Amino acid sequence: MDLKDYVAEDATGLAGLVAAGEVSAAELTECANQAIEAVNGRINAVVRRFDAPVSGDPSGPFAGVPFLVKDLVLAVGGHPEMMGSRMLGQGQFVPPVDSELFARFRRAGLNTLGITATPEFGFNATTEAILYGPTRNPWNLERSPGGSSGGSAAAVAAGVVPLAHANDGGGSIRIPAAACGLVGLKPSRGRIPFGPYYGLPLLGMANEFAVTRSMRDAATLLDAVAGADPGAMTDIPPPAVPYAEAIRKPTPKLRIALARRWPGSPAAAPHIDAALVRTAKLLEAEGHVVEEAAPDYDVAAFHRANFTAWMSFLAAGVYGMAEMLNLQPGPDTVEAVTMACAQAGAKLTALDVEQAFMVMNTVSRSFGAFFGTYDAILMPVLKDIPVPLGYLDQNDPDLDARGWYDRLFDTVPFTAPFNMTGLPAMALPAGMHDGMPLPIQLAAGMGREDILLQLGRDLEGLQPWRQDRPGVFAV
Repeated sequence: MDLKDYVAEDATGLAGLVAAGEVSAAELTECANQAIEAVNGRINAVVRRFDAPVSGDPSGPFAGVPFLVKDLVLAVGGHPEMMGSRMLGQGQFVPPVDSELFARFRRAGLNTLGITATPEFGFNATTEAILYGPTRNPWNLERSPGGSSGGSAAAVAAGVVPLAHANDGGGSIRIPAAACGLVGLKPSRGRIPFGPYYGLPLLGMANEFAVTRSMRDAATLLDAVAGADPGAMTDIPPPAVPYAEAIRKPTPKLRIALARRWPGSPAAAPHIDAALVRTAKLLEAEGHVVEEAAPDYDVAAFHRANFTAWMSFLAAGVYGMAEMLNLQPGPDTVEAVTMACAQAGAKLTALDVEQAFMVMNTVSRSFGAFFGTYDAILMPVLKDIPVPLGYLDQNDPDLDARGWYDRLFDTVPFTAPFNMTGLPAMALPAGMHDGMPLPIQLAAGMGREDILLQLGRDLEGLQPWRQDRPGVFAV
């Protein structure tokens, strides 16, 4: 197989060629390595490569397909995890065994070639850690690829691999997928396992999955990795039918809320709004009822609770890792904003965290009531095209924790409510503007990933995106 044929296929297509004996896993690995050599010097997405692939099960649905893992949360047993931080940058933290999710990626047949960039401890909507240097968007090298899964998204968008691991505590799957023109599904809380290293990270607001180029890849991968592992703190009923089967079925007629304005948030740019309206018209033409509406919830309370959750999480990460490695966090090991946020988190009390949990409950109840009326929400995922590199500087000594939080939410205001509520949400491409992908976001009620996948499948046919390729691409 040559590189041109490799990049033309999604993961499902590549796996089908392997199953038919038309190409070998070794040939796919060689193509992926060629692609890394072709683009990574320009986008800086892959920050570590393994000496040999961590092989997947040859009987899995993605047998032989090349894969990459984000350098955060997910553990590849025996390989260092650095979390984008100089504090771990010498490879001192080496998880002894695979995360359950990585074990499932392997059972799905994926061959993991290396590690992708993340901002320090994942607390940024761009991917510019001092440890690695900035990751660049293959559509425009001066702009951000999003974060915190920006390395994975840039690699997939540039044709290195057809799908890659990502995780999402405030939008970190959806934001980079949106910035790079990909499918970015954040599943429901409890759908994806975190064991054995984590239970409910970020007070239950975080989730794991991947960025993909196609809807069928997202559905098949979700089937392969979903379900609680032994001892999990949360679980959720499995779907009535496998997701890969659901996206082959006709989409039922749905009632969809079009949220052009989101409570407490600025209006999206006119071209983002135009993409929403255009998408709404496509869905109406498919027979769905679309009407303008948005959930009504206490936005100020949401931000108080979200601030508490993130700062306590940063404090636990920074001080916990420092204690484990017998290191002192400071300007030589931790970025300035990360340190400021960790210090703010260390000052929080048990009462602060308990009150945050209470707010999470009330916000979730508001969204639950909303999804008693609507099947899905169509809304922005980004306020505008991705920001220039350097705008979200996690080493800015002039920003305290509140200043950083406010800057993030002014930049990416539309994703975090679905982390607090644990509801599934997905970013999709919806056209182009000024050489950059135009994204939209869909969200649904708890456990209804099937709705998102079916709507995404329909939109993939109505406004195809896979033929669009960035300026920096493997061929």
